[in-house]
Amino acid sequence: MENVTLADGTVIRDLANHAELAEAVRIQEETWGAGFTERVPAAILMVSQKVGGVAAGAFSREGRLLGFVFGMTGLRDGRLVHWSDMLAVRPEAQGRKLGGALKHFQRRHCMQIGVKTMYWTFDPLVARNARLNLTQLGATVEEFVSDMYGSNTQSRIHALGTDRLVVAWAVDTEPDVMPTSTEHLAGAPVTGGASEDPAAAPPLPDAPVVGIRVPGNYQALVERDIEGAARWRGAVRRAFLYYLPRGYRVRALVSDRSGDATYVLRHRVSTDAR
Repeated sequence: MENVTLADGTVIRDLANHAELAEAVRIQEETWGAGFTERVPAAILMVSQKVGGVAAGAFSREGRLLGFVFGMTGLRDGRLVHWSDMLAVRPEAQGRKLGGALKHFQRRHCMQIGVKTMYWTFDPLVARNARLNLTQLGATVEEFVSDMYGSNTQSRIHALGTDRLVVAWAVDTEPDVMPTSTEHLAGAPVTGGASEDPAAAPPLPDAPVVGIRVPGNYQALVERDIEGAARWRGAVRRAFLYYLPRGYRVRALVSDRSGDATYVLRHRVSTDAR
């Protein structure tokens, strides 16, 4: 892949040697912890590049690896697809939109080899990632999976499990980013929150439009109130497991003044204002 240089001088390119591959492993340890069981070793990062996969990094002007992305290419239901497995940016470089830039580099690679759809997962409780994936990149939610990567990865980030939303990102067409206007949520019932005990909660409403609220900073919540974070995760899991199999789809993502975010779901037979 041809290198991409951003306005601030950051260069995004394929990882090119053993030292860079090893540095990508170190970023995984910095992000998920030294004991993280799902760490991708340097050898797999390297081999993936030889069979249509991506192992690329964002490098500072001085050559420091600021973040990386890793994904694999293969067949799904007989179609050539790319699964973006891992993306991490060092704290010093967060807020510079490097995550999105790495994803677009990955997308260009997919275009060149004939892939039409990229897939990846993210934690629905992490509002920052939801905004990037849905309202900036234009990915579409396909399914919810409870503890997709197991319940004990030895990572502090995964203290309450690994529930994930699986998203698809069109490569051969222009992505359709999700709206963020609160008008999409007007009058709709909203579930979620640390005060909701899923075991004692009333039945979820079957309204044409519903909302699923998540905290603005989930990791900070885990650190200060892990029991509250667990209740919030349980409420969000319950809602997604109820609504998605019944034909509801995520159509917008709105935020409130507190920083919390709400997924707006519409039933497929209802009129969609998008």
